[in-house]
Amino acid sequence: MCGRYIFSFLLIFLFSCSLSDEEAPSISVFSASFDFDQSPDGWEADFADLPSYLDDTSFYELRFEHTDLPSNLGARKSLMLSGNNHSDDLFMFLKRRITGLIPNTSYNLVFEVELASNAPENSVGAGGSPGNSVFLKAGASEIEPKKIVESDRYVLNIDKGNQSTSGYNAIVLGDISVPAASTDYVLISRSNASSSHSDHQRFFAQSNGDGEIWLIVGTDSGFEGVTTVYYTKINVVFSASN
Repeated sequence: MCGRYIFSFLLIFLFSCSLSDEEAPSISVFSASFDFDQSPDGWEADFADLPSYLDDTSFYELRFEHTDLPSNLGARKSLMLSGNNHSDDLFMFLKRRITGLIPNTSYNLVFEVELASNAPENSVGAGGSPGNSVFLKAGASEIEPKKIVESDRYVLNIDKGNQSTSGYNAIVLGDISVPAASTDYVLISRSNASSSHSDHQRFFAQSNGDGEIWLIVGTDSGFEGVTTVYYTKINVVFSASN
């Protein structure tokens, strides 16, 4: 196990009247929970889907900090990610390695992500809505998610999909919109366990030979402006049949 995250293990034996003890299948269930009030807890941040030829990326106003939540949400800290989407496709993401899993095993992952947003539902902006056109994604891969250069652009080395579309290594949990009447930052929660996202409810990722999986959580933006979000919690449940 690594870092300070809460990591629990449960082995559940499922018996059938037609199966012997030796034949009965088992389900291995792991959970990892992260609360960012005290520290980043091993999570790192990066940015992709922007030009690689810029000597100074300050034009995109890229920021990552372990900092206070907006004052209306109380005295807590969070992981703040911010950027100005001049490329009409900015991906701002967090990543972390998880260890202690069963090597070379397919896991079903259920994500729950809590973050603070101030982007009103059905709002209008350049290129798209600040709320409904910024999509929250979560996923996992055997290899570390990294930005690489391809055709003068920084892109990810894994398949996260594009904006509202899921990829092999990530799914859309929803958008970052908050109630239209809100003028302040609001805490929202998104999960692929919700029946409202039944098309993307099940997500599978393979652990590598060392029993590791890299998690990734981020926003894929179609809004051509500044997006600033504050991540407060990430919870992931891993389950594998064997």
